[in-house]
Amino acid sequence: MSNQPAMWHRPVPADDRDGNATDAQGDGEGDDEGSRGGSRPPAYQFPGYQPAGYQPSGYQTPAVPSPADRRSAPPAPAPAPAPAPAPAKHEPRAGLDTTAVLPYAGSRASTRTRWLRAWMMTAPVDVLALLTPLLVTQQYWRGTLAMTVLTVIVFASGGLYRARRHVSFLDEVPSLCGRLLAAASAVAIVAAMRHESAEYVFGFTRGVAASAGLVILGRAVTREFAIVARKRRWVEHNTIIVGSGPTAVELARLLRRYPQYGLRFVGCVDTPDGPSALPLIGSLDDLDSLVRLRECDVVIVADANCSETSLMEILARPRTAECDLWAATPLWGSRSHGDHIGAVPVVSIGDITLSGPQSALKRASDIAFASVALLLLSPVLLICAVATLIDGGPGIFFYQERIGRHGRPFNIIKFRSMRPVDEHESQTNWSIANDRRVGPIGRIMRRTSLDELPQLWNILRGDMSVVGPRPERPYFVEKFSAEYPQYAMRHRVPVGLTGLAQVSGLRGDTPISDRARFDNFYIENWSLWLDVKVVLRTVTEVFRAGGR
Repeated sequence: MSNQPAMWHRPVPADDRDGNATDAQGDGEGDDEGSRGGSRPPAYQFPGYQPAGYQPSGYQTPAVPSPADRRSAPPAPAPAPAPAPAPAKHEPRAGLDTTAVLPYAGSRASTRTRWLRAWMMTAPVDVLALLTPLLVTQQYWRGTLAMTVLTVIVFASGGLYRARRHVSFLDEVPSLCGRLLAAASAVAIVAAMRHESAEYVFGFTRGVAASAGLVILGRAVTREFAIVARKRRWVEHNTIIVGSGPTAVELARLLRRYPQYGLRFVGCVDTPDGPSALPLIGSLDDLDSLVRLRECDVVIVADANCSETSLMEILARPRTAECDLWAATPLWGSRSHGDHIGAVPVVSIGDITLSGPQSALKRASDIAFASVALLLLSPVLLICAVATLIDGGPGIFFYQERIGRHGRPFNIIKFRSMRPVDEHESQTNWSIANDRRVGPIGRIMRRTSLDELPQLWNILRGDMSVVGPRPERPYFVEKFSAEYPQYAMRHRVPVGLTGLAQVSGLRGDTPISDRARFDNFYIENWSLWLDVKVVLRTVTEVFRAGGR
């Protein structure tokens, strides 16, 4: 019977130790002798374990001393301390040990589908589903059309036509049902008031219920088709990530691994103070040109430490402003009510410039308002023209160069309230509120803002909008843009006859920084109702004579 001890360790050759050095670093490239018939134990066995009957070549069984020898033998010396392990060749920084993701090539189909948006598929399907009852009967066609229009408006206001990164039909069901019920109730109440017949109302309600069911079914189909199109990379949008820290690394990995988000990672731009853990394609200052060169449609901000002022200034540049903007919130697990990519909450940043359908809607409302206002106020315009002629002689109108959208100059039209000495005074004199050359009629017109009415013609021409940042002269635009970083961002949208800053008391000699802050808030939170509110408050200011 062998006196072999129960536990023993196999001597490791030098070449084997060198080969395992790479394995210790975790790259998975070490040799697996067990899989090739060698004598190394399988990878899942703990160190020191050997199968029964294992005898390495060249091994001799050690002699076992007797009890007497053990008693007479001198005490064994204390074992020498084990040498400290050699430092690893590469120590990843904390939070940045995720494998970097390199940009990858886009699919051939996605180059032809860049213009597609989510609402282009969901909105037509919703309209067809809502109009389906007309195929059965024409009796309720007025109510059906009203239901269709109202439902689409309610869906759009609730964000049900916005693109989402995490597409899930089940997430939309509560909002769909609630808004369908609200629209159907409003139309049904009107139908009940117009038709006292219970049979008519009941028949109309059945058609509404059928169309609502078709809307939900259609939404389920369109969402499933969107997921399939993204997974097969029929539709994907090039994406640049701002930042290169742990959040950016995680987002890049998720976009590469899960194509159902519909985004193709093309690279990161580094922020001034951000760490670098991803291959960079440029700096933050190069973002606008990189968006054009890489044909990007989406920009994700993933660096919470980036200066908001410098970031918003760059995002407001023409090319970047046309992209869909998303921000990765740093509060992971904070019950975010926005969208998410994997486990990273992302929030859609509202359009920081007016473009697309919003721009068309605002322009249509401007044309309608200016046309009606010129027609209704024509007697007032005539009275003002005659009063200006009496007060200051010939030369009713005053033309002055102002800066409009994207820095384009145009000539603004106003009723003349005084005559400047020369053109230089007209361009560089900040305020004439206390100027003695302003006559009594001109002073009344300025206080009631009646001198601004000819600008309705500027609105019709497209130089201005009804509501927007007030246009300023080139001299002061250059001066204020150099002094206040946010001032130049006002020119992302058309300038306006009135604005949020003006109705908030910021007229005349008021801080320019406050004006710029209000104007940028208006741009980034624009809605048609916000324009209506500003116009109503402007009318109130006019009757209160709250002008200059």
